[in-house]
Amino acid sequence: MSVTTQVSSEEFVVKKHFMNSAFVRMARYVTVRLLTLFTTVVIGVYLTILIANMGGFVDQIIRGQIRDSVTQSVAGNPTYQQMDPEIRRQLIEERIVLEEKRRGLDTPIAIRNFRYLANALQLDLGRAISLTSDSGSKQVRLILLERLPATLLLMGTSQLFLFFSSVFIALNLSRHYGSFWDKLIIALSPSSAVPPWFYGIFLILIFASSLKILPFGGMVDSPPPANRFDYAISVIKHLALPGFSLIISSFFLSVYNYRTFFLIYSSEDYVDMARAKGLQSRDIERRYILRPTLPNIITNFSLLLISLWTGALFTETVFLWPGLGRTLFQAIGLYDTPIIVGSTVIYAYLLAMTVFLLNFVYALVDPRVKIGE
Repeated sequence: MSVTTQVSSEEFVVKKHFMNSAFVRMARYVTVRLLTLFTTVVIGVYLTILIANMGGFVDQIIRGQIRDSVTQSVAGNPTYQQMDPEIRRQLIEERIVLEEKRRGLDTPIAIRNFRYLANALQLDLGRAISLTSDSGSKQVRLILLERLPATLLLMGTSQLFLFFSSVFIALNLSRHYGSFWDKLIIALSPSSAVPPWFYGIFLILIFASSLKILPFGGMVDSPPPANRFDYAISVIKHLALPGFSLIISSFFLSVYNYRTFFLIYSSEDYVDMARAKGLQSRDIERRYILRPTLPNIITNFSLLLISLWTGALFTETVFLWPGLGRTLFQAIGLYDTPIIVGSTVIYAYLLAMTVFLLNFVYALVDPRVKIGE
């Protein structure tokens, strides 16, 4: 009895030591991973601030705009027209100094960049310089949230359809390697090098300009239909061309990529052995082909979901789609740094969280992956 008790206690100590070491390894891994990702986010956001400010050139543009605005305001005011020119000039300079101070231009750009970085990392996005929301607010948070539903509708519809259809068709092509449709997809895959906005221009020329069956752009008819059904039909009509341009620009390459992964794993020795044992094709696909490709599929799907935030920069602009992509394009043209930084920092956080969680998802779907090792 004593020997048995001693062996059991030793086994308990070994198990406890193993659990403690596993917990320490996991905690160390999570801490290091989070610090690494946060450092990457900080560097990325700070570089975005530097680029958006163009090394201080944007400050010169804003100062010039302030000077022109104040000068025109004073010159157009009848009250100041009878003043002595020297006094009027001093008044203009005083107002310019006050406006620059209100904008924070009296603070050195290096200090403002670090202050801007700290606020952005706390998601304190501040106020836009030029853009406004439909309600007239200059809060960056409200502007981005107001444009988000349109982008989610366009990008969600097109990208989710692209993802699921690509996986389904690629799996079918891998079953019929060398067939006519397989060769056709391979031949058409270079067409994905053309950006979606380029396809969009041709779709507008064909379906909107020539055939006149679909609208040129926008999200809904003007004026918008009164009842919900007609409103939904109008949105679908406006969604057709930009959605199709996003799908067709990536469809063939996406199918080709997934088809290649499926073919690589279907030619493994353990797949041939499973066929030799007489396992059904569906079981072989599910266990030995689809499961090893799950990390790649999950990664693509995760990156697809966070790409919904950024929208389609040029495609939304071509189709006048009121989403985040078009808003970001306008912000770049207007040097609206808060909008650019706000959109970037949110995307950076989403990307960092996705990369962090994917490590645990990989361990769940692939037994070969060990977290912390």
